[in-house]
Order: sequence, then C-alpha cells, then structure tokens
Amino acid sequence: MDNYKILLSQETIEKRIKELGEEITRDYQGKEPVVICMLKGAVYFFADLTKNIKLPLMLDFARLSSYRNGTTSGQMELIYDITAKIEGRDVILVEDIVDSGKTLSYFIKLLKKRNPASVKICAFLDKKERREVDINVDYVGFDIPCGFVIGYGLDYAEKYREFPFLAEIVDPAKL
Repeated sequence: MDNYKILLSQETIEKRIKELGEEITRDYQGKEPVVICMLKGAVYFFADLTKNIKLPLMLDFARLSSYRNGTTSGQMELIYDITAKIEGRDVILVEDIVDSGKTLSYFIKLLKKRNPASVKICAFLDKKERREVDINVDYVGFDIPCGFVIGYGLDYAEKYREFPFLAEIVDPAKL
C-alpha cells in the first residue's frame, strides 16, 4: 500500500511511550493502579505503555462501540466490560485516539458508578479539534490534526493495525 504518509516513526512512538511510562510511574508512586485497555485499537499502545510503568499494576480490558455495519449509529454499546473490582482504586483508561470524546465520556460515567478513587485518561493520540464532549485527557502521547490515521493499533476496515508506525491515509477513496 503506497497510499499513506508516515506521521510518526516507530522510534518516535517508542521514545514518547517511555516518557509517558515514567510520568505515570512518578504520579502513581506507592499505588497500584488498575490500567484498562480500550479494545481493539489501544492494544499496541497499552502493551508498550504498561511495560514502561514501573509499578505493580492490575490490567483489564473493555470494548465499546457505536458502529453498526461500518457506520456510527450514535448509540453506545458496551461489548466487553472490565472484570476488575475498582471501588477505591485508581483507574487509568488507555485509549488509542480521543476525538469526539463520546466513547470515553460514556465509559467514565459507567466506571464512576463503581466508586473508583480516581479515573485518568492516557491516550496515544488526541484530536482536540474534533471534540464534541468536554473531556480532559490527562496523559497524551501525541496531538494530531484531523485526518484518517492507521498503524500502531489503528485500523481502516480492520486492516493496517500491525504497522509499527502511525500514518495518515492520503486518499481514502483508493483503499
């Protein structure tokens, strides 16, 4: 596929994830946070990030979707819920990309009903200009402008997640 341009190299991504891991390690010193991977897109970021957090961690997974038949329905569905007991625990949600903020806003409301001590967001990518819901991303890998990106866990029709870099699709009509 030659229909993309690389935005972030593998080396750039690895360096930033190491920095995020160090920052989270400092912020949660003496604690054992529950780190939740938002499937599927965040799995690469989550795996690399948690290896760089030098604390005891509890890992868990969740999957939400608002997509039906390839397009968004606007209706959020919890496909896979966490199994961890989070009452009184510090929670870090790890997301691949935050754009509208709707998915995370919905999930955070669900989590807060379980009385965690805190909930923070760590996102590989942040598209602030697409935000529709007021949501704060506490740890940001990279701010990126609008455009369709693939690689490092992000896909187009379930393809290209395996790229070790982040790329922008030049012409989506050619996919």
